[in-house]
Amino acid sequence: MFNIQTFNAIAKEGLRKFDVEKYLIDGNQAPDGILLRSYDLHDFDFPDSVKAVARAGAGVNNIPVGACSDRGIVVFNTPGANANAVKELVLASLFMGARPILEGSEWVKTLDGDNLEKKVEAGKKQFAGTEIAGKRLGIIGLGAIGALVANDALALGMDVVGYDPYVSVDTAWRIAKEVERAMTIEEVLATCDYLTVHVPLTDGTAGMFNRETLQLLKPNAVLLNFSRGELVNEDAMVEALNAGQLRRYITDFASESFVKHPNVEVLPHLGASTEEAETNCAKMAAKELAYFLETGSIKNSVNFPNVDMPYNGHPRLGVFHHNVPNMVGQVTTELANGSINILDMTNRSKGDYAYTLIDMEKGTQANLSAVEERLSAIPGVIRVRVIEPAGVTAY
Repeated sequence: MFNIQTFNAIAKEGLRKFDVEKYLIDGNQAPDGILLRSYDLHDFDFPDSVKAVARAGAGVNNIPVGACSDRGIVVFNTPGANANAVKELVLASLFMGARPILEGSEWVKTLDGDNLEKKVEAGKKQFAGTEIAGKRLGIIGLGAIGALVANDALALGMDVVGYDPYVSVDTAWRIAKEVERAMTIEEVLATCDYLTVHVPLTDGTAGMFNRETLQLLKPNAVLLNFSRGELVNEDAMVEALNAGQLRRYITDFASESFVKHPNVEVLPHLGASTEEAETNCAKMAAKELAYFLETGSIKNSVNFPNVDMPYNGHPRLGVFHHNVPNMVGQVTTELANGSINILDMTNRSKGDYAYTLIDMEKGTQANLSAVEERLSAIPGVIRVRVIEPAGVTAY
């Protein structure tokens, strides 16, 4: 039986994905897997039993991914599960960027009841806005969220241009042909009335909106950031706003630099805060975690390669190792020396790490414990895991 440790409140629909005959949720025994949302694991002391961490959400900044990789702990996320929720908030923010809706509502609340209609009619001109139809929207990052925003913005009458040098073939098929493709990010910055960014936070994207890039913006532009606050250099953004380089910055990430600024709309990290998104993320994370624990196959990992080999009920070996030459050769040699017959095998790599999944013939793994010990002693091998034959839940 596998033990799953949860942090945060996980949607019940997600927890129901764990077969009660195979899984214990938050039991006293050492956990095999961890399921969480935003809980910070950077100071968490991972027991040796932990094989995987599943984040019910896209970002994994709350998980020490590097440390997990070095211990052969697979980190999963749920790309696309909250895409619709974020998309809807982006669209709502486009309207807020075009019309001072919130300001107008707050102003009405300051009025007393005497001649209220006349006061509203007399003062409403200060809240006149513009329409988004016919305006040009630039989308930086055309993943699950960016693609949805692009298609819906087209339906709202906007002229849409997207930039993403790494867009997948599957995503490209889902994007309407009317969406213009930009070859450089500078093209998007210089030509768009509205910009929305949907890229992960990496060393290459941190601070991508800085003094140099913000100066390229079209005058009176509006920038929306529902990805990560760290994508924006705060000092540079305040300078650009004060200088009138852009009209408004709308973000889902609170910061002391922005909460009091008159040209910034700060939302309380609402991007994925819908019942539907939390449920979808929990279900997807639970399925990924259970599928890996039961079969050794990996889907949607941020630190190890995706490896999905059909499971036919044979004993299976999962070897996590560094992506260096002759690792597979050393592994298969040790299996041969232990008289273990290989039925099927696959190997994939991702950056500095690799994963080899091996199916073994039934009855030939009698010496497996000794072989497992020798495999673990190979320089470059991070972790060796034996998966015994068992019924697999349909995922």
